[in-house]
Parts: sequence; C-alpha cells; structure tokens
Amino acid sequence: MPKTSGKARKTSSAQAAAEKPATRASEESPLLESPPQDCTAAAEDSSHPFPIVGIGASAGGLEAFEQLFSGMPANTGMAFIIVQHLDAKHASILSELVGQYTLMQVDQITHGVHVRPNHVYVIPPNRTLSIRQGLLHLTAPPEKPPHPLTVDIFFRTLAEDTKERSIAIILSGTGSDGTQGLRAIKEVGGVVIAQDPETTQFDGMPTSAINTGLVDLILPPISMGQVLSEFIAQWPMPLAEDIADLPTSETELLQKVFIILRTRTGHDFSNYKDNTILRRISRRMALNQIRELGPYVALLQQSRDEATTLFRELLIGVSSFFRDPEAFIHMEKEVIPQLFQNRSLDQPIRIWVPGCATGEEAYTIAILLREGMEKVNKEFNVMIFATDLDDQAIEQARKGVYPATIASDINPERLKRFFDKEGDSYQVRKQIRDMLVIAEQNVTKDPPFSSLDLISCRNLLIYFNATLQSRVLPIFHYALLPHGFLFLGTSETVGAAANLFFPVERKWKIYKRQAISPERDMRFDLSHDSSHAQQGSSLPMPPSTKQEERGIKSITEGLILNHYSPSCVVINEHFEILYTHGRTGNYLELPTGKASLNLLKLAKKDLLPDLTTTVRKVKTGGAPLRCDGLRIRTSGGFQFINLMVEPLHESEAFPGCLAVLFEEIGLLQPESKSKPLVTSGDKDKRITELEKELKSTKEYLQTTIEELESSNEELKSTNEEIQASNEELQSANEELETSKEESQSINEELSTVNSEYEEKLNELAKVNNDMVNYMASTEIGTVFLDLDLNIRRFTPAITRFINLINSDVGRPLSHTVNNLDYDQLESDAEAILETLVPHEKEIQVKSGDWILMRMRPYRTAENAIDGVVVTFIDISEVKTIQEQLRLSEERFKIALKSSPFQITIAHTDRDLRYTWVHSPHLSIPVDQMLGKRDDEIDALPGSQQLLKLKQQVLQTGEGQQEQIEIQDHDTHQPLTIQVSVEPLRDLKGEVIGVTTASVNMLNLEFPQ
Repeated sequence: MPKTSGKARKTSSAQAAAEKPATRASEESPLLESPPQDCTAAAEDSSHPFPIVGIGASAGGLEAFEQLFSGMPANTGMAFIIVQHLDAKHASILSELVGQYTLMQVDQITHGVHVRPNHVYVIPPNRTLSIRQGLLHLTAPPEKPPHPLTVDIFFRTLAEDTKERSIAIILSGTGSDGTQGLRAIKEVGGVVIAQDPETTQFDGMPTSAINTGLVDLILPPISMGQVLSEFIAQWPMPLAEDIADLPTSETELLQKVFIILRTRTGHDFSNYKDNTILRRISRRMALNQIRELGPYVALLQQSRDEATTLFRELLIGVSSFFRDPEAFIHMEKEVIPQLFQNRSLDQPIRIWVPGCATGEEAYTIAILLREGMEKVNKEFNVMIFATDLDDQAIEQARKGVYPATIASDINPERLKRFFDKEGDSYQVRKQIRDMLVIAEQNVTKDPPFSSLDLISCRNLLIYFNATLQSRVLPIFHYALLPHGFLFLGTSETVGAAANLFFPVERKWKIYKRQAISPERDMRFDLSHDSSHAQQGSSLPMPPSTKQEERGIKSITEGLILNHYSPSCVVINEHFEILYTHGRTGNYLELPTGKASLNLLKLAKKDLLPDLTTTVRKVKTGGAPLRCDGLRIRTSGGFQFINLMVEPLHESEAFPGCLAVLFEEIGLLQPESKSKPLVTSGDKDKRITELEKELKSTKEYLQTTIEELESSNEELKSTNEEIQASNEELQSANEELETSKEESQSINEELSTVNSEYEEKLNELAKVNNDMVNYMASTEIGTVFLDLDLNIRRFTPAITRFINLINSDVGRPLSHTVNNLDYDQLESDAEAILETLVPHEKEIQVKSGDWILMRMRPYRTAENAIDGVVVTFIDISEVKTIQEQLRLSEERFKIALKSSPFQITIAHTDRDLRYTWVHSPHLSIPVDQMLGKRDDEIDALPGSQQLLKLKQQVLQTGEGQQEQIEIQDHDTHQPLTIQVSVEPLRDLKGEVIGVTTASVNMLNLEFPQ
C-alpha cells in the first residue's frame, strides 16, 4: 500500500506490498488476473456508479501506457479514458497499440459514446474531449492559436460529471497540461496519481502536477494497476455522507478524529459540512485500505503525517484566475468603480480575501483594481489581505508562480501585461504582488480585519455548516465599512444573515452591507472551540431538517405538551428570561419604557410578592418550592394558580437557572359589578385570604429588608474598596505621567533611529540596484552556491552555460541542466568546501566555445565560509589566438627545418640571456643555452664577437649585420657566419631584448 503525506511520496510496487497493514492479508495477483468478485460487482451495481479514470499524456506516453495496462487486471470495474496529444494531420493507431497490452476492450472514441466499466477509450486526433452524464463528447479545436489544453478540459468536465468517482493519472509528457484540471478533481474529492518523473521520458507534465502539492500518489506506471485494484476494492466509500446516518459508535470515533486534528493542527473541523468531512475521510481510508473508522483513528493517533495529510485534504480549495468570468465582469463594471468614488488619494482601499488558497482570486481582484485605477487615472493605496489556513498554499501565493496552463483562464493581453514568462510557468509581476499582504489566518478563530471596502469569500462558506456560517457572516458584517461589498461564490448565499446584507446582484452573489440598529447585539465568538453555541447572536438558527421529519410520536407528544402542561419560563441567575413555554400572558406583562426580559419586572402586581419570595428562597436554598392557591387578577376577573419554582440541576450548560411554572386551578371567577351578599362563611374565607396575603407580604418585606441590609454592607465594603482603588489609581496615574514623559523621550529616540534606518534602507536599496545592474551588465557568468550546493544567486550571463531561471533559486545545483562538456562541476564544488583551495579549469562548451571556470570559497564579512562562487569567463577568442599562434609557430619551425640553409634564430633578454632558441642544425642542446649568455656557453664558437654585436644593438636600438669568422666545433674547419641582430621591442616601443638570426655562409656566393 503506498503511503502518502502532504506531498505525495514515491512508492514502488514492492514497497506498496510490504507496507500493507497487518490486519489485511493480501496476496499479489498475476497480471490481468481478476480482482475479488465483490469488487467488480460493486462497480457494476447501478446503485454504486463506477469510477472513471482519466489518463493524460503527451510525448513518451506510449511506453507508459504499455506499463500501465500490462499491470492492470481486465475487470477492475473502472473505465479508462486516454487523452493524449496526437498529431492532428495523421490518423492514430493508438487504440490498436494499447489493445496489445490489455484484455479490456479498447475503442477510439466516437461522439456520444456511453462510458462502460472495464473498457478503454482513446481520444482521436485533432479533437477535444468532454464528458456529460456519462456520455463522451468530441469537439473540433479552433484553427488558430491559442489551442486548448485537452487534458485540462477533460479533467474539469470529469470532475463535474463524476465528482468523487473521478481519478486522474498524469503520465509522461512535456509542458503542464493537466495541472489545472487535477485541481478540479481534488476539489470534488477525487484521486490524483502522477508518474514518477524518474521513470518518464519527458517529465514536464508529471513534475508540474507534483509541484502543486495535490498529487496523492507518485508511482511508476507498472505499479498503478495494483494500487487502483486495491482502491476499487474499497468501493463504495466506507462512510455514509451524513453524520446522522452513522452508528453511535462511529459518531464517537468521528469526534475523536476532530480532536486529533485539533490537537495536531490547532484547527477545529467539527462544524464543516457532513458530506465534505465524511468524503475526505472516506477517501483517505480507501487510499490506506481501511474499511472501518476505528483502525483509521488509530492510524491518525500513530502517524503525524497522516493527520497532516487529512488536514490538507480538508483544506483543499481549488482556485483559478477569473473563475466565473461573468461574475468578475460584473465586478469590474459595477463594483470596482464604486470603490473609487468620492475617495481621496490618501484614503486606502482595503480588501480581504479569506480562504485565498494559492492566491489566484486575490491576484484577479488586484488586476481589476490596477486596470480600474488606470481608467480613472488615479493611483490609490490598495491593500488586499489574502489569508488562508494552509501554510503551503500561502507560500505558493507569495511566490505568485503558476503553471503555463493559466493561459486558458486569462486573456492574452492581461497575461502579457501582468505576468512574466519563466520557462514553463508564469510569475505575477511585482507591481501586482506588492498590492497583496498574504498571511496565514483562521477566519473563524483569529481577529478579523476592519474598515474593509470589499470582502471576496468565494467557495469557502460552502464547506461550513449553518452554525459556522452564522458565526462567520457577522464577522464579515463587522469588518466591512457601512457601504462595503461582500462577494460570494455562485453556490453560496448569506442565508440566515439576510438582515445583515442585501443583494446587489443575485445571480453572481454580490451583496452590500446593510445597516442595523446599534442596539442589536452583534457579538461574535472567536474562540477556537466551535462546539459551544454562540450567545448573543442576532441570527436565528435554521430549523433542523430532522425536526421536520419527526414521526407521529413526536407530533403527539408535542400536542400533549402544548395543551396539558403548565405554562413556564426559564430564568438565569440574574432573573433574565431565557425560554418560555405555553401562554404566560395572564401572569406576565410588558412594562412601559425600555423593553426588558427581567422576570421581576414583567410579573403582574398580584403575583410579584409571592413570586419574588419564592424565587429568592429557591435561589438561596437550592431546593424546589411551591405556593398553592395564589389569587391573581386577570382581564376577565380572578384566577387561582399554583406557583412552582425548581432549579435546573440536570443541565450543566446552564448553571444557576430556574424553572418557574404557573399551574392554573379552578375556574376563572368573573368580577361582579353589583355588591355581593356577604355571609359569615365568606367573611371567614376572606379573613383567611387576607391573613395569608399579610403573611406573604411580611415575608416579602422581611426578604426585602434582609436583602437591603446585605446590599448596604456590600456597598460599604465596595465603597472602601473603591477608595483604596482610587488611591492606587492616583498613584498609578502619577506613574503613568512619569512613564508618559519617558515614552515621549523614547519616542523621540525611536524617531531618530527610524530616520537613520530609513536612510540606511535607501542606501541599501541603491547598493542593491547597483549590484543588480552590475550583475546584469557583466558578461562574466557567476553562480553563488550555499553550503548545501543550492543555488543562492546568479548573473544573467550564466544562462549561456547553465540553464537557470529565477525559480531555480533554492534548488540544488545537481538538479540543473548545463551546456558544458564537463560532468565534475558538483564534485569540484564539494572539493572547494573541503579544501578551501581555489580551483581553475578551462572547459569546452557543447557549442564548441571555450570558457575558463574558476571556483572560490564564498567568504562572509566575518571571514566565515558560507558557500562557493563559480565564475565562467568566455575565453573562446583567446583560445582562437593561441591556436593561430601555435599554428604560425609550427609553420615557422617547418620552414626553418626544411630550408637548405643552416639558419639559427634566438631571443635574448636585456641581460642578453637566451630565452628562446631554434636551430635544427645546432650541435649544442637548446636546454643548455636557455638562461645563459654567449660567454657562459663554452662550446659556442665566436661567442665574444657575437656578444659584443648584441650589446651594440641593445645600446643603440638599431639593427646590425656582420659576418663572423669562426671555427667549426667538430671539424675545426673555418666557417663564415652571416649574423643579423635586431632589437626586440614591447608594445610601448621599449627595447626588452634582441633577436639574432645567423646563416652558415658555406658554399654561398654574394654579389660584391
């Protein structure tokens, strides 16, 4: 089983088999052998649609197809669709070739064909492919460039049509086609597999896919068949799509998953939507070949890598430039101009893009703002805050480097204006990057930005459940200015927060902040624990769909409670009403003036004494109490009730809360307008009632007196504390005054230091500009390496010898491609670090030119070794001149050697010592002459006479010719030598020596 992490790791088939969990016994099947029967049956079952595998490839793809399908069983239950870059001018035989490697039926695609499992479909030449409702559709590409990226197009439609059943495989090929499409596959919960670049003929497409960090598995093609078979064996996904449908045991395990993620990452996912959470977890379980949640929880506890991978799976946010183009057209025409209206140049435009992923959405808005400012011919200070949870996505957003496939999302004019082409990628220009402040932030946990003109939160809320949305939307309302805009995704809405935002454009989900009453409680909870309900929220929670589906039992119980249970209210320790049940209008009424939910202020006068006394006794004693036979006045007469007060001991979530119940007894007695007939029995009853009321009043007064006395004591104590606090505050105020003066002094010093730093920064900026211009203008190729031989910096001239682009900074030198006919570059650099001895070598470039390579240790200002400096100097011209001189000297030597005359030529320096001698006929060895004068060479005849002649030429600077009579050293016969001596001058014309040419005059006749 291949392991995966945040960045998928390479896994061979042998490792995959060795790393299977011990709880799963599995044996390798021979090639083309059928998988277990239940696997195919699950795929064929109409209730579980089968997975569809999209395979993208280009150059070198045929070899990869052979390895892939040779190791693929014939009845996996999956369909395979091959999308390869084919020559548009020639017929394709790819389907016949693939058919030789598999027992599955292989067909070239025709328009409208229905996809079936255990079939292989091959795209025809000069066509783009899409899938809708299980049918394959072919369209002709445009005749003029830019030509569409066929793999990207198919992957995107595959994601839309098959959702989590989609599987994308990227095989050998050049370019980056498929990179954008795999993002869509990951967004819907599909699986992405890339070929190991070391096994490809051309690694462009796999490498581009791997660099996104979204690839689940990196495998050689021969191993993919086994992995896919094991994956489909887990189909359908292990978990349901609704938490309510899970057994109680699995629900508890799911809570453990949330706890592990929160412990490992610091982020709470318990309020993400059920289907999002369960699909992502199911996918990880399937990739790890785990069918039950319990073992997967154990894996999460043991493996930090798996927890990190699941965390990144849950954060997958697919973003692209100008996603939903019509929505951004509306933004450009209607919203952006409003941001510029009635705004001074010193008033910044503040925009927040939460959940920015890799930054495409934020850069899109920056481009629109830049274009808008150019239209109004004004330069505003724009601050776009782009935030996300994913640190890897944030890092990519900061770099602003994207694959070449973004050309399909951005029109050529914008691409040329706002992006720089670097190899197979584009980088957002610094002008646009400087408009963004990119940071890691949790929108549900960290404090929000404020005074914002626009919040663009597209395709983030769709992953939140209603509880989390009701927390986030008030945060957005708080962060926006009174007329600020909210831009959501096409599948999102403000929902229960409709009172906070009103729609400006319903179709494209553009809203404007709506003013609300300042007395509305707009508190929001930024604590990380989202499991607690948010108190004080003004947003009503939507009714649960489960309540709407309750059965006859719940309906009947509700009916009985409504008709036969007593009316009641629940109050907190401050007597504030939290909840009411039944009709309480006979006992409570709203007072005039400011509205209040305090029970004691709402109670009717007849009820207030008994209610106050009873509630206070229960609050103090903690035991339930009741008062029977209370007589209260109603609109139609008098009513007898029983009053019951009970503490809510069973609820830990609401400490100190009391339930106050009103139980009606007897019939309502109408108030008679005529004078009633009073009997002795009535008098006794009335006296009893009055005595009871008097007793209640006394208790009420006694309670009030005790509370008043207690309050007076507390006030006295509080007054003393306030006096003590006042003295402390006076002392603290004096200290603050002193601190203020010190702070002012420190502030002045800081201002001075800040000015000095600004001046230093300006100087550094100038020095940096000078250095950049120097490095750009020099023709000496230089590359700076750190101690790990990673590229730190390089000059533009180096690109003639080593293929480097800006994004190669930080990469190892060994990962680059050079044009040198030399393979010891890295070993030489390592030797420099070991010996600290500079190294120099002449190297030939593959083009035939010659360069001088010099390597020296990189020394810091403290003389510490911090890397290697490698320079390349073009010496082609020098080598050419050297070669010409060598050839000239060879021709001269040959001429002298072949001459019928015995000619000797020699050079001497100003000391008349020989520096160079050529004489094929000289009997004295040349090495015995070099460095010596004529009078120091005993064997040289006529040496004194020749030395004298040379001294004359050296003194006068004029050439001399003379015949010298000498005696042959061997035969002792007289010889006549014609000697010519000429001064030897340097480039300045100064004499630096003499040149002597002598010819043996034997048997030669000269005119008289």
